[in-house]
Amino acid sequence: MSENQHSHGEQGRHEVVVGVGPVSIQDIVDVARHDAPVRISDDALEAIAESSARIRELAGFERPVYGVSTGFGALATRHIPQNMRRQLQRSLIRSHAAGSGPEVEREVIRALMLLRLSTLATGRTGVRPEVAQAYAGMLSAGITPVVHEYGSLGCSGDLAPLAHCALAVIGEGPVRTRDGELTTSAEALSEAGLEPVELAEKEGLALINGTDGMLGQLVLAISDLDRLMRLADLAAAMSVEGQLGTDRVFRADLQALRPHPGQAASAANMAAILADSGIVFSHKGDDCTYVQDAYSLRCSPQVAGAARDTIEHARMVAGRELASAVDNPVVTLDGRVESNGNFHGAPVAYVLDFLAIAVADAASISERRTDRFLDAARNRGLPPFLADDAGVDSGHMIAQYTQAAVVSELKRLANPASVDSIPSSAMQEDHVSMGWSAARKLRKAIDGLTRVLAIEILTAARGIDLREPEASPATARVIAAIRASGVQGPGTDRFLAPEIESVVQLVSSGALLDVVESVTGRLQ
Repeated sequence: MSENQHSHGEQGRHEVVVGVGPVSIQDIVDVARHDAPVRISDDALEAIAESSARIRELAGFERPVYGVSTGFGALATRHIPQNMRRQLQRSLIRSHAAGSGPEVEREVIRALMLLRLSTLATGRTGVRPEVAQAYAGMLSAGITPVVHEYGSLGCSGDLAPLAHCALAVIGEGPVRTRDGELTTSAEALSEAGLEPVELAEKEGLALINGTDGMLGQLVLAISDLDRLMRLADLAAAMSVEGQLGTDRVFRADLQALRPHPGQAASAANMAAILADSGIVFSHKGDDCTYVQDAYSLRCSPQVAGAARDTIEHARMVAGRELASAVDNPVVTLDGRVESNGNFHGAPVAYVLDFLAIAVADAASISERRTDRFLDAARNRGLPPFLADDAGVDSGHMIAQYTQAAVVSELKRLANPASVDSIPSSAMQEDHVSMGWSAARKLRKAIDGLTRVLAIEILTAARGIDLREPEASPATARVIAAIRASGVQGPGTDRFLAPEIESVVQLVSSGALLDVVESVTGRLQ
């Protein structure tokens, strides 16, 4: 990835260097979630300066150049005189910063800003170096513009979200400091020793014409799902163990008969987690009357594997998008300034929707496994609802209701946003991607999957505790970590919501994954 390597800042903080080549998924996570400071490489600054000089040259031409000497969108036929072109860029940012609704999460905004900076660093947008440096400076200072939930149609770029960020760069609009304090951009920039930027020709347009909002959320989702799919394998393995299922179906030679890579990885993970399980071993003899496990147990690798392969497809698309210079018009390598349609969000929108489908199905099969634990007719000898005194106690009955409510919501969120299009800009922009909307619902879906898996793991831990033989070393360590977090073992009914939330935190933080991998080694 060219010069986009990791180094360390003066204060020992991890630093991300943005060069001419693409930033990596890890770069984005480091900046968005861990406040890594940002620096622009020398070769990127040189490339930026070269394309900026070309735009300054074209600004003096009599022939109209879109975004340099014309209006925007349906107003592109309006020629703008030289003395009004800086006002044109300011007006563009102010008018397009038209978002509404709740504030967008800080990590999303930081990812969006880093991705816009990455495109500026390619030298294909025509902005001056000081504009790119302004983005790096704000990211390093922890200054986050206020961006709102609604405003992007995912075409011509994530216009409103990007415009709110550009507004802060020119010293206008509200921002939040590193500590979360709401203040004005002018005050925050001043306190950080940064100067507002006065935009020149094309620069306002270059700051808002990109898929950075939806792409940033896609990258964060991929990072989350890489962790959650391994935890889905843990949850499934614990359910197989607690419900006296067999691990024979997860053998590598059986998976090789249907060579989907995600399926093989999931099955291998489950086999590793179940290794040396006294519970599984206890019913392997000829006296076992169980012939086959239910689909939700036996087919876990097939479902989780399909979700994994979907994530890999999304990663491929994200990689291509990260290597892109998305702007309109764009400065080509030979110095031309050309209009194009690369800002259309369809490629990103499709995979965001595809991931929401995979998330919904992974949660759906998890809920089915949980439900089997609670049904005395199907749980192979466990008490109804895993209750201490069924009838007096309800056990985990309502935990499954909570799962079912989340799964129902996830099925609604799996309805694709990208099949919709509402024309805008007086029909100039007559087909849009709705990629931002796809990204927003995927973030909600990932939160839902986290909660569904946490409830399955919580329930499986209780079910395994009710079995007499010893659990596998991996699941025993997981159960110990759950108990150490304050969640009690089987017993009379108690306030269940805090226990669910405790396991949600163990799942979302990655702590539970660390625990299981301390026994199995890194899962696939």
